[in-house]
Amino acid sequence: MEIMKVSAYVLIASVALLEMSAGSKKARLIEGANPGDLAPRIEFLENGGNAGFHNPSGRYTLLNFWAAYDAESRARNVRLANEISKFAPGKIAFRSISLDEKESIFSETVKIDKLDRSTQYQERAGKKSALYEKYGLEKGFKSFLIDDKGVIIAADVTPERLTEIMERN
Repeated sequence: MEIMKVSAYVLIASVALLEMSAGSKKARLIEGANPGDLAPRIEFLENGGNAGFHNPSGRYTLLNFWAAYDAESRARNVRLANEISKFAPGKIAFRSISLDEKESIFSETVKIDKLDRSTQYQERAGKKSALYEKYGLEKGFKSFLIDDKGVIIAADVTPERLTEIMERN
């Protein structure tokens, strides 16, 4: 008889725990620089830029990091800017952040590369920037495709990969 009482209490406690866990809210995303992570917010760029990536209009954001001294990242920046122009206006916001410390180098590079200045930002702190660490740029400059909820859906995005991803979505 005593075993039945204990079993009944265990059963009641188990059901109660199950109900509490089923009723709990969905786990929050963690902020990071990997696909599936919530993209870290960007604030206080030298030229007044500030970016949060939650966008109720359904627009994606392509975030690209580069520097004039890094030929590969600079070339990718130009190619990504050209690729984005092929999509319907408003489908993808382009935010390209230079980690060049000198304003003159940044401005001249944007001018020479014939880039739209409204999509180009500068982080003068360069490698000392919090962005450099938050986005894991110590292993090289990267680009990230971010959905309308602020979640990174792809990293190291090339122009070809961007087109492939956007055709699926």
